[in-house]
Amino acid sequence: MAEEKFYKYVIVGGGVSAGYAAREFGRHGVKPGELAIISKEAVAPYERPALSKAYLFPEGTARLPGFHVCVGSGGERLLPEWYAEKGIDLLLSTEIVKADLASKSLVSAAGTTFKYEVLIIATGSTVIKLTDFGVQGADANNIFYLREIDDADKLVAAIKDKKDGKAVIVGGGYIGLELGAALKVNNLDVTMVYPEPWCMPRLFTAEIAAFYEGYYANKGIKIIKGTVAVGFDSDASGNVTAVKLKDGRVLDADIVVVGVGGRPLTTLFKGQVEEEKNGIKTDGYFKTSVPDVYAVGDVATFPLKLYNELRRVEHVDHARKSAEQAVKAIKASEEGGSIETYDYLPYFYSRSFNLSWQFYGDNVGDTVLFGDNNPESSKPKFGTYWIKNGRVVGAFLEAGTPEENKAIAKVARIQPPVEDLEKLTKDGLAFASAL
Repeated sequence: MAEEKFYKYVIVGGGVSAGYAAREFGRHGVKPGELAIISKEAVAPYERPALSKAYLFPEGTARLPGFHVCVGSGGERLLPEWYAEKGIDLLLSTEIVKADLASKSLVSAAGTTFKYEVLIIATGSTVIKLTDFGVQGADANNIFYLREIDDADKLVAAIKDKKDGKAVIVGGGYIGLELGAALKVNNLDVTMVYPEPWCMPRLFTAEIAAFYEGYYANKGIKIIKGTVAVGFDSDASGNVTAVKLKDGRVLDADIVVVGVGGRPLTTLFKGQVEEEKNGIKTDGYFKTSVPDVYAVGDVATFPLKLYNELRRVEHVDHARKSAEQAVKAIKASEEGGSIETYDYLPYFYSRSFNLSWQFYGDNVGDTVLFGDNNPESSKPKFGTYWIKNGRVVGAFLEAGTPEENKAIAKVARIQPPVEDLEKLTKDGLAFASAL
């Protein structure tokens, strides 16, 4: 007979959100056997951003257990033993293949049924693959995607195997920029290809992007814009040898890394829960339309209080904070209390080479660029403000100090009025620091 297990709380998904939710449960007090984390990955929750940064460095590399959650926010590192000490069941290498929210049950690939009282959906996102679109030759060896630690391990092995070889990055977003830098640091010959007119188009203005593209070019990275990969050639062993572009060019390649976006993993819950904007619709406590079911991180479409709209945010900062909010809400509900609704300030950041930028708020409206954004400068430092309806609603800063980054965060949060854009350009960081 198939095995059946019961838990008061189940978290499905073992990424960043799961780890931060577990810590919050631990803070509030969770009895042994009450909580299970069910993850298809083989390791305890870890800080995913490390995979596209320090994990791939040739020296000073990050390895587990060094970046298990919650070190990414300066907290305690939750090793597997921590979960055991708290009586939390960490069910690894366990994939849920069926969910029935009405009967409060989940079924694993091995046939085990998990019953629960309260469910937190923390399934995150999966990468979009070129094979999803039937791109010719996209199933060749040495074409990589980066989402989990297994992906990073395979890429590290290929970097060692193809020493001083040619790498092609398909995509000009987060993954493209961070991996382009990491592969270059490993002394590979790197070419980046993306269809947009500039890199990171969802966030960067043309002026911001021009700096990073210039900086990367100075590092020897070749950038090809306005075209896409339409096919791949491979050798007799099935290893990729070339990338064919829509504009007719063919690029030699020993390694290809694809970063063309992700999609939230909501398939298990389709038709059972209300959805919006490609995610599971929640309230300001991350409660879904189904009683006792919460959704956090990448899969949640939630009310963004600051802008009075529903939004889905794919970023580690939100993954952490939404998980904590959901657990606080669950515990408050049990105790007959209440908490404030989620009041999130959108935040994005990245690090590559010697560069480090942070962005807070919303990137809508007119823009003002300030500072030195010359990629040839020895110490470039610049930023951008976004102004909508006479107020600063977003702020970006490259090479900011911790105090300066706090100042631009404050600007985005309080949305101060601004009348003279020319003066704002001249004032630059002083505007933020004076608030």
